[in-house]
Amino acid sequence: MVKVLRWRISLLLAVAIAISYFDRQTLPVAIRAIQNDIPISNTQFSQLQAAFLTAYALMYAGGGKLIDILGTRKGFLLIMIWWSVACASHGLAASFGMLAVSRFLLGGGEGGGFPAATKAVAEWFPVRERSTAMGIINAGTSAGAVIAPPLIALILATLNWRWVFYLSGAVGFVWAVWWMRSYFPPLEHSKLGSEERAAIAEVLQPQSNLESQGSWLGLFRFPQVWGIVFGKFLSDAAWYFYLFWLPKYLYDVRQFDTKQVGYYAWIPYAAAGVGSLCGGWFSSRLIQSGKSLNFSRKMVLGMSAALMPWVFFVTQSPVEIAIVLFSIAFAGQQSWSTLVMILPADLFPQRAVGSVAGLVGFGGAMGGVVFGLVVGYLLDHGFGYGVVFGVVSTFHVLAFLVILVTIRKVEPLEMTAGPDSTMVAPEHKISSS
Repeated sequence: MVKVLRWRISLLLAVAIAISYFDRQTLPVAIRAIQNDIPISNTQFSQLQAAFLTAYALMYAGGGKLIDILGTRKGFLLIMIWWSVACASHGLAASFGMLAVSRFLLGGGEGGGFPAATKAVAEWFPVRERSTAMGIINAGTSAGAVIAPPLIALILATLNWRWVFYLSGAVGFVWAVWWMRSYFPPLEHSKLGSEERAAIAEVLQPQSNLESQGSWLGLFRFPQVWGIVFGKFLSDAAWYFYLFWLPKYLYDVRQFDTKQVGYYAWIPYAAAGVGSLCGGWFSSRLIQSGKSLNFSRKMVLGMSAALMPWVFFVTQSPVEIAIVLFSIAFAGQQSWSTLVMILPADLFPQRAVGSVAGLVGFGGAMGGVVFGLVVGYLLDHGFGYGVVFGVVSTFHVLAFLVILVTIRKVEPLEMTAGPDSTMVAPEHKISSS
């Protein structure tokens, strides 16, 4: 029997992430059309993104806990329905305030997506395959973002901006039906054959009875948690700037119309997909060739961070070169993101992966909130995009240094229960990490 069931599941997860990234791109790509009905300044645009990311951050942390409690199957179904309804609600907006409410609700739903995906990877994939699986899933971000500019431009040309949101929400409900028919944990999946069961035996081992339902405070006793959270804060500050502001930059500075944005804006996201797949594959390849888990993760993280400073030259380049520079940065970002998102599964037992991944995503979204508001303020107060790109070009390098300092060795950690049911790290494990 061909061992493909788990890879079909990775594709299912990738489609969900693609839908989420399409949904969050609806506003940035359609903003010019929306502004014809609802006036929105740069500062207000940044506030809309802050509304999304604040809810996203809170739900990323809470969603991770929710996934640990409800399980991946029920948890992901709930959050997909939530964010699909929220996305469709944008089409009913008649004011900036109504858009902000819809944006907040969308962020609340989508915040559970990556914790659920990380949990599913931990359930289905052994260590040697996890970064490849996460690379496939993370490539969904690029697929959604690649499809968004031309498809949204087509919808705007044939219908109006409200239909962008109605149709996006409908797709989420179709996926929810697919999910309920297809996803089960390995031990409950009727189509798991003996050959594939043997291939994933590592993740089928009985887990400790220790539950992760206590306080999150125990997790913060791990320096590794602080390192990933702060590293994600820095790197996602850059990523959300690219994600939300690239179409607006092309509108405002390069004087693109909707058709031109649809023609050009997908290219960096396609490069991001290549980065996701290559970063995850290369790290897995290093492990399979005999390199340590620690070396395999950190090598690719370092290589990815090294691609990011090139974005500094965007404002000094003709548009064709600027698109190339964006593409390099997007590829580096998503290669980086693939490895960072798999670190919770590398370091922590399955019972805690959702909670740790949630905290990491919370840090990343808050980075997007803070830097997005800074960008809006700078642009509305006379500072150009050159200053913004100069700052953002440094974030991944700083994040990599943070991870090197706080995660001395990527390896599974031991966790014990404290008297208050928190999860704590044995002192000797912290000092030797």
